[in-house]
Amino acid sequence: MEPYEALYGRKCRTSLYWTELGEKKIHGVGLSLRLKKSLKAASNRQKSYVDLKRKEIEFQVGDKVFLKVSPWKKVLRFGRKRKLSPWFIGPYEIIEKTRHVAYKLALPPEFDRIHNVLHVSML
Repeated sequence: MEPYEALYGRKCRTSLYWTELGEKKIHGVGLSLRLKKSLKAASNRQKSYVDLKRKEIEFQVGDKVFLKVSPWKKVLRFGRKRKLSPWFIGPYEIIEKTRHVAYKLALPPEFDRIHNVLHVSML
């Protein structure tokens, strides 16, 4: 049972089920195929525009990186409050590349509440 049918007590009449006068042809099949094709084309076009500015970021073991801490301002305070607190701290050395986009950092002991494996977007 569809939500419309449960709410109104009858089947929903949409353009997918309408027929032309005198014919028993369903318009919805061609319409849904055209919609799928145009949505796929729009998605591919948007992806091509995004990929122009996107770049793969990779680090090597032993590189020094800064750690982005702006989303952690409420979790840990890094010396100052609110506006004056830093957005990045570091530099910290990369110990190991654990995944394609995750790195293990050598963090100091005062950051024991922070997990030392971080996504590349946080570096």
